[in-house]
Amino acid sequence: SKLCNCAKAKLEFSVASRNLPPRPVNVSNAEPSVPVSEDNNAEILLLVWNNKERKPRDCWERFQISGCTITTDRSMHNKADAVVMRHLYGNLDKEAPFPPEPRPAAQKWIWLNFESPTNVRGLWEFEGIYNLTLSYREDSDIFLPYGYLIPNVLLDKVPQAHFAKPLQSSSDPRPGFVAWVVSHWEDGLERVHFYRLLKDYIKIDLFGHAGTTVLPPGHNSVVQMLRQYRFYLAFENSQHTDYITEKLWNAVNCGAIPVVLGPSRKNYERFLPPEAFIHVDDFRTVQELAQYLLKVKDSPSLIQMHLSWRTDYSFHMTALGDESYCTACKAVRMRKGKTDVVKNLTAWFFS
Repeated sequence: SKLCNCAKAKLEFSVASRNLPPRPVNVSNAEPSVPVSEDNNAEILLLVWNNKERKPRDCWERFQISGCTITTDRSMHNKADAVVMRHLYGNLDKEAPFPPEPRPAAQKWIWLNFESPTNVRGLWEFEGIYNLTLSYREDSDIFLPYGYLIPNVLLDKVPQAHFAKPLQSSSDPRPGFVAWVVSHWEDGLERVHFYRLLKDYIKIDLFGHAGTTVLPPGHNSVVQMLRQYRFYLAFENSQHTDYITEKLWNAVNCGAIPVVLGPSRKNYERFLPPEAFIHVDDFRTVQELAQYLLKVKDSPSLIQMHLSWRTDYSFHMTALGDESYCTACKAVRMRKGKTDVVKNLTAWFFS
Protein backbone atom coordinates (compact mmCIF):
# COMPACT_ATOMS: atom_id res chain seq x y z
CA SER A 1 0.00 0.00 0.00
CA LYS A 2 1.11 3.53 -0.69
CA LEU A 3 0.86 6.60 1.50
CA CYS A 4 2.41 9.65 -0.15
CA ASN A 5 4.57 11.97 1.95
CA CYS A 6 2.04 14.79 1.65
CA ALA A 7 -0.72 12.54 2.92
CA LYS A 8 1.46 11.37 5.82
CA ALA A 9 2.20 14.96 6.78
CA LYS A 10 -1.45 15.93 6.50
CA LEU A 11 -2.55 12.95 8.58
CA GLU A 12 0.04 13.60 11.28
CA PHE A 13 -0.98 17.27 11.43
CA SER A 14 -4.66 16.41 11.57
CA VAL A 15 -4.32 13.77 14.25
CA ALA A 16 -1.77 15.49 16.45
CA SER A 17 -3.37 18.93 16.42
CA ARG A 18 -7.07 18.17 16.32
CA ASN A 19 -7.53 14.83 18.09
CA LEU A 20 -10.38 14.10 15.69
CA PRO A 21 -10.55 10.97 13.52
CA PRO A 22 -7.49 10.81 11.29
CA ARG A 23 -7.86 11.86 7.71
CA PRO A 24 -7.94 8.81 5.44
CA VAL A 25 -5.36 7.75 2.90
CA ASN A 26 -4.68 10.13 -0.01
CA VAL A 27 -6.46 13.06 1.58
CA SER A 28 -7.06 16.27 -0.29
CA ASN A 29 -5.04 19.43 0.27
CA ALA A 30 -7.96 21.31 1.80
CA GLU A 31 -7.19 22.86 5.16
CA PRO A 32 -8.97 21.44 8.20
CA SER A 33 -12.35 23.08 8.78
CA VAL A 34 -12.09 23.14 12.56
CA PRO A 35 -9.43 25.45 14.07
CA VAL A 36 -6.55 23.64 15.72
CA SER A 37 -6.53 25.56 18.99
CA GLU A 38 -8.35 24.05 21.94
CA ASP A 39 -9.38 25.27 25.35
CA ASN A 40 -8.42 22.23 27.39
CA ASN A 41 -10.09 23.64 30.48
CA ALA A 42 -13.47 24.17 28.84
CA GLU A 43 -16.35 22.05 30.11
CA ILE A 44 -18.95 21.57 27.40
CA LEU A 45 -22.61 20.66 27.79
CA LEU A 46 -24.01 19.29 24.54
CA LEU A 47 -27.74 18.71 24.12
CA VAL A 48 -28.90 16.04 21.67
CA TRP A 49 -32.27 17.50 20.72
CA ASN A 50 -34.02 14.75 18.77
CA ASN A 51 -32.76 11.52 20.29
CA LYS A 52 -34.87 10.37 23.21
CA GLU A 53 -34.24 6.63 22.86
CA ARG A 54 -31.58 6.26 25.51
CA LYS A 55 -29.06 8.07 27.65
CA PRO A 56 -25.81 8.80 25.75
CA ARG A 57 -22.59 7.14 26.90
CA ASP A 58 -19.87 8.93 28.83
CA CYS A 59 -17.40 10.46 26.34
CA TRP A 60 -14.33 9.87 28.46
CA GLU A 61 -15.23 6.28 29.28
CA ARG A 62 -16.06 5.42 25.67
CA PHE A 63 -13.69 7.59 23.59
CA GLN A 64 -11.27 9.22 26.05
CA ILE A 65 -12.70 12.66 25.21
CA SER A 66 -12.67 14.79 28.34
CA GLY A 67 -14.67 17.81 29.42
CA CYS A 68 -17.88 16.74 27.66
CA THR A 69 -21.30 16.11 29.10
CA ILE A 70 -23.95 14.82 26.69
CA THR A 71 -27.61 15.15 27.62
CA THR A 72 -31.00 14.51 26.01
CA ASP A 73 -32.83 16.56 28.66
CA ARG A 74 -34.53 19.36 26.71
CA SER A 75 -35.00 21.44 29.83
CA MET A 76 -31.24 22.10 29.67
CA HIS A 77 -31.54 23.91 26.33
CA ASN A 78 -30.76 27.36 27.73
CA LYS A 79 -27.62 26.06 29.50
CA ALA A 80 -26.17 23.99 26.66
CA ASP A 81 -23.04 25.17 24.86
CA ALA A 82 -24.25 23.37 21.73
CA VAL A 83 -27.32 21.57 20.43
CA VAL A 84 -27.10 18.68 17.97
CA MET A 85 -30.06 18.11 15.64
CA ARG A 86 -30.07 14.95 13.57
CA HIS A 87 -31.61 15.39 10.12
CA LEU A 88 -33.02 11.93 9.46
CA TYR A 89 -35.05 11.81 6.25
CA GLY A 90 -36.14 15.36 7.06
CA ASN A 91 -38.04 14.16 10.12
CA LEU A 92 -37.18 16.62 12.82
CA ASP A 93 -39.56 16.66 15.76
CA LYS A 94 -42.71 18.24 14.28
CA GLU A 95 -43.90 19.54 17.65
CA ALA A 96 -40.57 21.10 18.62
CA PRO A 97 -38.06 20.91 15.77
CA PHE A 98 -35.75 23.41 17.49
CA PRO A 99 -35.10 24.62 21.03
CA PRO A 100 -37.36 27.52 22.05
CA GLU A 101 -36.36 31.16 21.79
CA PRO A 102 -34.50 33.06 23.00
CA ARG A 103 -31.43 31.22 21.79
CA PRO A 104 -28.33 31.85 23.97
CA ALA A 105 -25.96 34.12 22.08
CA ALA A 106 -22.93 31.80 22.06
CA GLN A 107 -24.84 28.54 21.66
CA LYS A 108 -23.88 26.50 18.60
CA TRP A 109 -26.45 24.53 16.63
CA ILE A 110 -25.04 21.51 14.83
CA TRP A 111 -26.60 19.86 11.78
CA LEU A 112 -25.90 16.12 12.00
CA ASN A 113 -26.58 13.77 9.12
CA PHE A 114 -25.30 10.39 7.92
CA GLU A 115 -27.77 9.84 5.08
CA SER A 116 -27.10 10.52 1.41
CA PRO A 117 -28.58 13.58 -0.34
CA THR A 118 -31.03 11.23 -2.07
CA ASN A 119 -32.61 10.47 1.31
CA VAL A 120 -32.48 13.97 2.81
CA ARG A 121 -35.62 16.04 2.27
CA GLY A 122 -36.59 19.60 3.05
CA LEU A 123 -33.07 20.81 3.72
CA TRP A 124 -33.82 24.22 2.21
CA GLU A 125 -36.10 24.94 5.19
CA PHE A 126 -33.10 25.05 7.52
CA GLU A 127 -30.86 27.60 5.81
CA GLY A 128 -29.14 30.13 8.05
CA ILE A 129 -29.92 28.21 11.24
CA TYR A 130 -26.89 26.07 11.99
CA ASN A 131 -23.37 26.99 13.06
CA LEU A 132 -21.62 23.70 12.26
CA THR A 133 -22.12 20.66 10.04
CA LEU A 134 -21.30 17.11 11.11
CA SER A 135 -21.41 14.35 8.52
CA TYR A 136 -19.49 11.70 6.59
CA ARG A 137 -18.38 14.32 4.06
CA GLU A 138 -14.74 15.23 4.47
CA ASP A 139 -15.50 18.92 3.90
CA SER A 140 -17.94 19.05 6.82
CA ASP A 141 -17.02 21.32 9.70
CA ILE A 142 -16.86 18.14 11.79
CA PHE A 143 -15.84 15.14 9.71
CA LEU A 144 -16.83 11.67 10.92
CA PRO A 145 -16.79 8.89 8.30
CA TYR A 146 -18.56 5.56 8.75
CA GLY A 147 -15.14 3.98 9.26
CA TYR A 148 -11.48 4.73 8.71
CA LEU A 149 -8.03 3.20 8.47
CA ILE A 150 -5.05 4.15 10.58
CA PRO A 151 -1.59 3.37 9.13
CA ASN A 152 0.22 1.28 11.72
CA VAL A 153 3.29 3.52 11.45
CA LEU A 154 1.17 6.34 12.90
CA LEU A 155 -0.54 4.44 15.71
CA ASP A 156 1.49 6.19 18.40
CA LYS A 157 0.29 9.56 17.07
CA VAL A 158 -3.42 8.74 16.86
CA PRO A 159 -5.63 9.05 19.96
CA GLN A 160 -8.13 6.66 18.37
CA ALA A 161 -5.49 3.91 18.11
CA HIS A 162 -6.68 2.56 21.46
CA PHE A 163 -9.98 1.64 19.79
CA ALA A 164 -8.56 0.50 16.44
CA LYS A 165 -8.47 -3.12 15.37
CA PRO A 166 -5.36 -4.46 13.58
CA LEU A 167 -6.25 -5.98 10.23
CA GLN A 168 -5.06 -9.42 9.11
CA SER A 169 -4.29 -10.42 5.51
CA SER A 170 -7.18 -12.96 5.50
CA SER A 171 -5.89 -14.81 2.44
CA ASP A 172 -6.92 -18.23 3.78
CA PRO A 173 -9.35 -20.24 1.62
CA ARG A 174 -13.01 -19.32 2.03
CA PRO A 175 -15.95 -21.55 1.10
CA GLY A 176 -18.14 -18.72 -0.22
CA PHE A 177 -17.60 -16.79 -3.44
CA VAL A 178 -19.71 -13.58 -3.64
CA ALA A 179 -22.23 -12.35 -1.05
CA TRP A 180 -24.61 -9.42 -0.89
CA VAL A 181 -26.72 -8.31 2.07
CA VAL A 182 -29.55 -5.97 1.14
CA SER A 183 -32.12 -4.71 3.64
CA HIS A 184 -33.76 -2.11 1.41
CA TRP A 185 -34.76 -3.59 -1.96
CA GLU A 186 -36.07 -1.14 -4.51
CA ASP A 187 -36.31 -2.13 -8.16
CA GLY A 188 -35.45 1.36 -9.39
CA LEU A 189 -32.10 1.53 -7.59
CA GLU A 190 -28.94 1.21 -9.65
CA ARG A 191 -27.51 -1.41 -7.30
CA VAL A 192 -30.48 -3.73 -7.89
CA HIS A 193 -30.16 -3.31 -11.65
CA PHE A 194 -26.43 -4.06 -11.48
CA TYR A 195 -26.99 -7.14 -9.30
CA ARG A 196 -29.48 -8.57 -11.77
CA LEU A 197 -26.97 -8.17 -14.59
CA LEU A 198 -24.07 -9.62 -12.61
CA LYS A 199 -25.90 -12.72 -11.38
CA ASP A 200 -26.32 -13.85 -14.99
CA TYR A 201 -22.56 -14.53 -15.06
CA ILE A 202 -21.64 -15.64 -11.54
CA LYS A 203 -23.29 -17.12 -8.47
CA ILE A 204 -24.17 -14.51 -5.84
CA ASP A 205 -25.53 -15.49 -2.43
CA LEU A 206 -28.19 -12.95 -1.51
CA PHE A 207 -28.98 -12.27 2.14
CA GLY A 208 -31.63 -10.08 3.71
CA HIS A 209 -35.34 -9.58 3.17
CA ALA A 210 -34.96 -9.90 -0.61
CA GLY A 211 -32.69 -12.95 -0.45
CA THR A 212 -33.09 -16.64 0.19
CA THR A 213 -31.52 -16.29 3.65
CA VAL A 214 -32.60 -13.79 6.31
CA LEU A 215 -29.77 -13.10 8.75
CA PRO A 216 -30.48 -12.96 12.48
CA PRO A 217 -30.78 -9.41 13.84
CA GLY A 218 -27.61 -7.63 14.85
CA HIS A 219 -24.24 -6.65 13.42
CA ASN A 220 -22.50 -9.89 14.42
CA SER A 221 -24.55 -12.04 12.06
CA VAL A 222 -23.31 -10.01 9.08
CA VAL A 223 -19.72 -10.23 10.34
CA GLN A 224 -19.87 -14.00 10.80
CA MET A 225 -21.37 -14.49 7.35
CA LEU A 226 -18.84 -12.26 5.57
CA ARG A 227 -15.91 -14.19 7.03
CA GLN A 228 -17.00 -17.11 4.87
CA TYR A 229 -16.85 -15.18 1.57
CA ARG A 230 -14.05 -14.00 -0.70
CA PHE A 231 -16.00 -11.04 -2.17
CA TYR A 232 -18.72 -8.77 -0.88
CA LEU A 233 -20.89 -6.45 -2.97
CA ALA A 234 -20.60 -3.13 -1.11
CA PHE A 235 -23.26 -1.43 -3.21
CA GLU A 236 -24.50 1.93 -1.91
CA ASN A 237 -28.16 2.88 -2.32
CA SER A 238 -27.14 6.10 -4.08
CA GLN A 239 -23.97 7.67 -5.45
CA HIS A 240 -22.77 10.86 -3.77
CA THR A 241 -19.50 12.47 -2.65
CA ASP A 242 -17.93 10.58 0.29
CA TYR A 243 -21.08 8.49 0.82
CA ILE A 244 -19.21 5.31 1.72
CA THR A 245 -21.07 3.45 4.43
CA GLU A 246 -20.77 0.43 6.70
CA LYS A 247 -21.31 -1.76 3.64
CA LEU A 248 -17.70 -1.19 2.65
CA TRP A 249 -16.32 -1.22 6.18
CA ASN A 250 -18.04 -4.49 7.10
CA ALA A 251 -16.15 -6.12 4.23
CA VAL A 252 -12.87 -4.52 5.32
CA ASN A 253 -13.48 -5.66 8.88
CA CYS A 254 -14.05 -9.26 7.83
CA GLY A 255 -11.34 -9.64 5.21
CA ALA A 256 -13.69 -9.95 2.24
CA ILE A 257 -12.62 -8.07 -0.89
CA PRO A 258 -15.22 -5.32 -1.43
CA VAL A 259 -16.70 -4.84 -4.88
CA VAL A 260 -17.96 -1.28 -4.72
CA LEU A 261 -20.69 0.70 -6.43
CA GLY A 262 -20.93 4.25 -5.16
CA PRO A 263 -18.89 7.40 -5.75
CA SER A 264 -15.89 7.39 -8.08
CA ARG A 265 -12.76 5.29 -7.62
CA LYS A 266 -10.86 8.50 -6.90
CA ASN A 267 -13.26 9.21 -4.04
CA TYR A 268 -12.80 5.73 -2.55
CA GLU A 269 -9.02 6.11 -2.78
CA ARG A 270 -9.21 8.99 -0.30
CA PHE A 271 -10.25 6.37 2.26
CA LEU A 272 -8.54 3.16 1.09
CA PRO A 273 -5.44 2.01 -0.79
CA PRO A 274 -6.28 1.51 -4.48
CA GLU A 275 -5.82 -2.27 -4.38
CA ALA A 276 -8.10 -2.66 -1.33
CA PHE A 277 -11.29 -2.74 -3.41
CA ILE A 278 -12.64 -3.52 -6.87
CA HIS A 279 -14.74 -0.75 -8.41
CA VAL A 280 -17.47 -1.66 -10.88
CA ASP A 281 -16.30 1.26 -13.05
CA ASP A 282 -12.93 -0.47 -13.54
CA PHE A 283 -14.57 -2.65 -16.20
CA ARG A 284 -16.19 -1.86 -19.52
CA THR A 285 -18.94 -4.42 -19.04
CA VAL A 286 -20.58 -6.39 -16.24
CA GLN A 287 -19.31 -9.57 -17.89
CA GLU A 288 -15.71 -8.36 -17.64
CA LEU A 289 -16.18 -7.73 -13.92
CA ALA A 290 -17.59 -11.23 -13.46
CA GLN A 291 -14.66 -12.75 -15.35
CA TYR A 292 -12.20 -10.85 -13.17
CA LEU A 293 -13.84 -12.06 -9.94
CA LEU A 294 -13.62 -15.64 -11.20
CA LYS A 295 -9.98 -15.09 -12.09
CA VAL A 296 -9.12 -13.67 -8.67
CA LYS A 297 -10.95 -16.49 -6.88
CA ASP A 298 -8.60 -19.05 -8.45
CA SER A 299 -5.40 -17.01 -8.21
CA PRO A 300 -3.52 -16.89 -4.87
CA SER A 301 -1.30 -14.11 -6.22
CA LEU A 302 -4.27 -11.89 -7.14
CA ILE A 303 -5.95 -12.58 -3.81
CA GLN A 304 -2.73 -11.58 -2.09
CA MET A 305 -2.54 -8.41 -4.19
CA HIS A 306 -5.97 -7.32 -2.97
CA LEU A 307 -5.34 -8.26 0.68
CA SER A 308 -1.64 -7.72 1.46
CA TRP A 309 -2.18 -4.01 2.26
CA ARG A 310 -4.14 -5.02 5.36
CA THR A 311 -1.04 -5.84 7.42
CA ASP A 312 -0.04 -2.15 7.30
CA TYR A 313 -3.28 -0.79 8.77
CA SER A 314 -5.61 -0.83 11.72
CA PHE A 315 -9.32 -0.14 11.40
CA HIS A 316 -12.06 1.63 13.32
CA MET A 317 -15.80 1.38 12.69
CA THR A 318 -17.52 4.54 13.84
CA ALA A 319 -20.27 4.38 16.45
CA LEU A 320 -22.50 6.87 14.68
CA GLY A 321 -24.59 7.77 17.72
CA ASP A 322 -22.33 8.20 20.73
CA GLU A 323 -19.18 8.88 18.73
CA SER A 324 -20.83 11.62 16.70
CA TYR A 325 -22.04 13.40 19.84
CA CYS A 326 -18.67 13.16 21.58
CA THR A 327 -16.82 14.24 18.43
CA ALA A 328 -19.18 17.20 18.15
CA CYS A 329 -18.45 18.14 21.75
CA LYS A 330 -14.72 17.94 21.06
CA ALA A 331 -15.11 20.26 18.08
CA VAL A 332 -17.16 22.75 20.10
CA ARG A 333 -14.35 22.99 22.63
CA MET A 334 -12.00 23.80 19.76
CA ARG A 335 -14.29 26.56 18.47
CA LYS A 336 -15.09 28.19 21.78
CA GLY A 337 -16.50 31.67 21.15
CA LYS A 338 -17.02 31.22 17.39
CA THR A 339 -20.63 31.24 16.16
CA ASP A 340 -20.39 31.52 12.39
CA VAL A 341 -23.57 30.60 10.52
CA VAL A 342 -23.51 27.83 7.90
CA LYS A 343 -24.44 29.40 4.57
CA ASN A 344 -25.82 27.56 1.53
CA LEU A 345 -26.29 24.29 3.42
CA THR A 346 -28.43 22.77 0.67
CA ALA A 347 -26.14 23.75 -2.19
CA TRP A 348 -23.12 22.40 -0.34
CA PHE A 349 -24.63 19.07 0.68
CA PHE A 350 -26.08 18.36 -2.75
CA SER A 351 -22.83 19.29 -4.53
